[in-house]
Amino acid sequence: MLAPTNLDLKKDKGLTIAWNDGVVSYISIARLRKMSPSADMRELRGQMAANPLTVLPASASRGGSGPLVVTDAELVGNYALRLTFSDGHSTGIYTWEYLRELGMEQPG
Repeated sequence: MLAPTNLDLKKDKGLTIAWNDGVVSYISIARLRKMSPSADMRELRGQMAANPLTVLPASASRGGSGPLVVTDAELVGNYALRLTFSDGHSTGIYTWEYLRELGMEQPG
């Protein structure tokens, strides 16, 4: 079973994950926010894929003040991580499998 052996969160930079198979992944805070597994962000990514001129909500486009950071992180059981971002977004639950996928993909 895929599982992290170490999580190192730099709240203003990114998340480094050491996996039990020896792989180490790094995912930036901006990518974690953009690729949130929450229903609203999945819908927004679908709209953007269909229409690149989709208007982003202020939270997704970072119209707020200050840099985007993680303000809180908590484990969800033995299978996931929930992150809260400085723009108030906190509804995505990042499973280990999803985090592994994000770490393996090259940002577009």
